[in-house]
Amino acid sequence: MSVSAVTTHRDVERQVVIGSLQLRGNLRVPTAATTLVIFAHGSGSSRFSPRNMAVAEALNAQGMGTLLFDLLTPDEEQDRANVFDIPLLAERLVEVVQWINRQPELARLQLGLFGASTGAAAALVAAAELGSRIGAVVSRGGRPDLAGSALKMVTAPTLLIVGGFDGAVIELNEQAFARLTGTKSLEIIPGASHLFPEPGAMEAVIVLATRWFSTHLSARRRSSSE
Repeated sequence: MSVSAVTTHRDVERQVVIGSLQLRGNLRVPTAATTLVIFAHGSGSSRFSPRNMAVAEALNAQGMGTLLFDLLTPDEEQDRANVFDIPLLAERLVEVVQWINRQPELARLQLGLFGASTGAAAALVAAAELGSRIGAVVSRGGRPDLAGSALKMVTAPTLLIVGGFDGAVIELNEQAFARLTGTKSLEIIPGASHLFPEPGAMEAVIVLATRWFSTHLSARRRSSSE
């Protein structure tokens, strides 16, 4: 994997190359950041998802770095089956983490994963494979059930967020929640549907996600420095 970068005063735009693929991502690391959250978008979305961007901006405001990138190439996105290919999506996340580990300015950062829809399953599979390198996982309106047997191997503290009107997805999250063995929480936002478009719904997601990453990634930072 190689990288080219164009730097502005506040943001870093990087084109990440995985093998022969070019997966573009938006990386922002605030001054003195000690954590970095990697976003795995869901089906039919991209690094420009307005919901994920809103979460990323809130994390940046709290001093956390963020990386939003496209898990699939434009050609791959044409095949709908690829957005449900959890092993493929998880592999992309693992490769990005391996790239981060090779970057001197990023390797020191504590890592978290934020997944939406099928991206949540990919984040959990990647977290199971990466073990202690991942300090926290958050799923927004996700399908963690699609992570299958990897759920019981996830060691990172995991937060599942679901809308109160998203009945079928609530049930699937409850099933996945039962299979997680580590620190975990399931938060249901009343009055919210799958994409959280209702007034105050995304704000609630942002509060929960920010608190989860701040609490668990900060705890890992303290532990590693002791």
